[in-house]
Amino acid sequence: MIANDLSKLIGEAMKQRDNVRRTTLQLLKSELHNEEIAKQHQLTEDEELVVVRREAKKRKDAIEAFAKAGNNERAESEKQELLVLQEFLPKELSEVEIEKVVLEVMSEIDSSASNMGRIIGEVVKRTEGRADGGIVSKIVRSRISIS
Repeated sequence: MIANDLSKLIGEAMKQRDNVRRTTLQLLKSELHNEEIAKQHQLTEDEELVVVRREAKKRKDAIEAFAKAGNNERAESEKQELLVLQEFLPKELSEVEIEKVVLEVMSEIDSSASNMGRIIGEVVKRTEGRADGGIVSKIVRSRISIS
């Protein structure tokens, strides 16, 4: 489980004087602890991954915002933090792999615009969180407009 490994990883980052890695890991440890308190039980591995994904999404949004604002230094800092967080996430599927799953789901479910949410939900479920929701949505929208 992720939470069990963090203390050791934080210690290693301190020894290597890797401040970005250390602070990112400490923040993740804190977020996992806060989630445990909120849920009032020890987190499962899936629940831990939800927290890591949430933190990674925050970094992605911050990178985009800082880049738009022209603050490239902060955007780069957020990118480094995102790289640390991505070490804990399963490898994401490529657009080609996602498209295969979308086509499979669309062959089973009526591919009308009214079923778009259902199709997206099923694709996300089948990919077990390894597909970016935005990419899934984009692919489903393009496929529905083609049909």
